[in-house]
Amino acid sequence: MERVKSGIPGLDEILYGGIPRRNVVLLSGGPGTGKTIFGQQYVYYGLTKGEPGIIVALEEHPVQIRINMKQFGWDVRPYEEEGVFAIVDAFTGGIGEAVKREKYVVRAIDDMPSFIDVVRAAIRDLKARRVVVDSVTTLYMTKPAVARAVVMTLKKVLSGMGCTSILISQVSVTERGFGGPGVEHAADGIIRLDLDEVNGELIRSLIVWKMRGTKHSMRRHPFDITDKGIVIYPSKTLSYRGFRGVIEEIKER
Repeated sequence: MERVKSGIPGLDEILYGGIPRRNVVLLSGGPGTGKTIFGQQYVYYGLTKGEPGIIVALEEHPVQIRINMKQFGWDVRPYEEEGVFAIVDAFTGGIGEAVKREKYVVRAIDDMPSFIDVVRAAIRDLKARRVVVDSVTTLYMTKPAVARAVVMTLKKVLSGMGCTSILISQVSVTERGFGGPGVEHAADGIIRLDLDEVNGELIRSLIVWKMRGTKHSMRRHPFDITDKGIVIYPSKTLSYRGFRGVIEEIKER
């Protein structure tokens, strides 16, 4: 099994070596859990290792994405100039002066065939190997019944073109699912990020619900967001108690 190194400290240990190549991973979590940072860190690490990458922006302006990434030391401009990184703008609809400089723009987000065509063109032009869609929830939030079909369509395109991809999915703080009916069955892997309040303190944690092609840790692990990105602690686990998922203890294995 060929694996893709994530570039996120601790994650590859949990996955026993990395994400199986061509897998489509659903990254779910509530607000503030670090989903966007996770995806950007994954793509940027690939760039440093010679793997072209794409971020499909559905909820944030491409200019703001570049600014946010640079705050972690992830300057993507040189890679854009080199032609190995691109942002697919599916946020602005082509409106605004800054957008005129973007090469890949989705004019109507509710036009799924057009959206797929633009994503496919970007992957082909860059020979991309890593793709992050942030967030896939935007594609089906008005029509929850089509969630599985949307994910399956993306999976066929991304896997078929040789990409190892992360589809970011939003859930509410109290929601136990993964962001849409049936999407968990369409994805090859599911990683859930959580942020829980315990005794007045917010604690971040991650759990891998499934990952086709590899065994993985069955435990919940804490992680931090540092000035260099996300760091997961595979040697630590979190024990939960009760329906609301109250953290009972943090212990070293």
